[in-house]
Amino acid sequence: MNNKNKNRENKSKKIFILYSLIVLGFLLFLGAMLITTLKPRDLPSLYTKESSKAIRGSIISADGFHIASTIKLYKAVVNTHYIDPKKRELFIELFSIYSGIDAKEIKEKIQKKKGVVVLSYNIPQKQAQYLKQLAYELRRLDVFVERKNPISGKTSLHGLNIIESGESREYPYDKLLTPIIGYPHKIEDDGYTYVKGVKGIERKFENELQAKQDELRQGQRDVNGYIILNKNSFTKPEIEGLDVKLNIPIALQLRVEKMLDKMKIELEAKEIMTAVMDTKNGHIIAMASSNRYLPKSIQKSDYPSLNSSMIEYSFEPGSVIKTITFALLLDKGLVNPYDLINGHNGRFKIGRKVITDEHKFDWLSAENVIVHSSNIGIAQLAQKLSGVQFNQGLLDFGFSSKSTPDLIYEKVGSVPHIMKLENEIYKATCSYGYGMRANLMQLIKAYSVFNNNGRMVTPKIVECFVDNYAKEIMIPQEEQKQVIKSSTAHRIKKILIKTVDEGTGVKAQTDGLEVGGKTGTAHIVESKEYVNEYNTAFLGFSNDKQNRYTIGVIVVRPKKSQFAAQTAVPVFKNIIDILVEESYLKPDIIK
Repeated sequence: MNNKNKNRENKSKKIFILYSLIVLGFLLFLGAMLITTLKPRDLPSLYTKESSKAIRGSIISADGFHIASTIKLYKAVVNTHYIDPKKRELFIELFSIYSGIDAKEIKEKIQKKKGVVVLSYNIPQKQAQYLKQLAYELRRLDVFVERKNPISGKTSLHGLNIIESGESREYPYDKLLTPIIGYPHKIEDDGYTYVKGVKGIERKFENELQAKQDELRQGQRDVNGYIILNKNSFTKPEIEGLDVKLNIPIALQLRVEKMLDKMKIELEAKEIMTAVMDTKNGHIIAMASSNRYLPKSIQKSDYPSLNSSMIEYSFEPGSVIKTITFALLLDKGLVNPYDLINGHNGRFKIGRKVITDEHKFDWLSAENVIVHSSNIGIAQLAQKLSGVQFNQGLLDFGFSSKSTPDLIYEKVGSVPHIMKLENEIYKATCSYGYGMRANLMQLIKAYSVFNNNGRMVTPKIVECFVDNYAKEIMIPQEEQKQVIKSSTAHRIKKILIKTVDEGTGVKAQTDGLEVGGKTGTAHIVESKEYVNEYNTAFLGFSNDKQNRYTIGVIVVRPKKSQFAAQTAVPVFKNIIDILVEESYLKPDIIK
């Protein structure tokens, strides 16, 4: 009986213990559920946002080619701690295929450094899109594994990240149109590399070219982390910088630059520069220097070429100013083209200064002073101008003022003060281009007067701006100023044509075209003294029945010859030939 009671008692104890364990387990379960419920948790956000940087505008030629443009650059970043060791080789091979980077290089970077590794800083936009797709596929293939943070105790997963790192300015045509378009430099801002203009058009139109607004998108995300675009999402579109469209076509510019390169060698010159302007509207259709550089890889030897010599090289222009002096005299009725001037057999003294001519003349007509470029003749004629008339006349022709609104850092040169021009010696030397300074574009602007019925045209390199929707934003044309009477301009034009037909510009003759111009040669000043080196120039025009172009050429320090007729004039003639071959001029007997 006692054994039975003991067995019963033991059985009850077992049942009680089992029941207690079940109750305890249930209570522990409830406790765990309660703790889980009450404990703060980091839930994945249901919302996400994406941003994209807007880029700088392009510089475009008249015929639609991108001379300077911007591309986005991306960097590829991976945390090596999250790469599954068994799939490391798969990651390396796939990344190499998608990025084009050698697999050995990737492997070395991953082995060299543990943790966050930048696999590349300079991934172009197109490759970046492919790599973003690869990043998604790598997650799908479980190439990356979750890791627990020993400090926080949280688990996380980091894959391949493709991040915008900056922008790069690209110049597909290398040296084309430098130094006119200029160059930029890089600026770092919060880990992103921007470019900003330093010289030329890049600098002058910095405000128009720079990006206006970055893209921003935010809203609910799907399981892959992508934004769901619906009525609850928010999008701020990117507004890129305006494109700057030039009046210069790339085909013509290339030919002119190639010709200057050849002539620089032939003439043994330090530099040759030129510009061609449509006289009717001021559009610059070619503007070139023989001294150019690669904007993306500027060398120390390129430093002298970084300036736009067409506006930043100021010099004494020499005999091309004789035409301006004569025009002022003629416009004020102070001279008749047929007046006879004593040439003094090539040697004439004014005050203490002896003025000489390369060619000796006894007597010559006033207009032939221009045709045969007589220093003695123009020096005598200039005495008829008062200091006020001469000074104001030079100012009216645009000297000592900016020539174009489209370039920056122009050296405007100078003209002598009124009081100096009351002195007969200053008046004489200034009449043939000494004692004053000018640049090429000022001379072209001045000479446009003779090819445009007395009105002065402002050179325009930029035609318009183009916005993100391909809409052209036109730039207002500047009013053409009447500098001299139309009749005066017509007479000067005939004299310039005669200079090409009979005088110092005969090498510029072109059958079937109306060609006129004036030569100029001037000593170069160094350390306030004249040295035995020269600049030569030829300024003029070439016209057919429909088109009128004002053209200027400056040859800096030619060693082959000191005479413009043998240096600047042949370059001028080559430009006319190119204009004919490219159908900008159509020869026809029009005289």
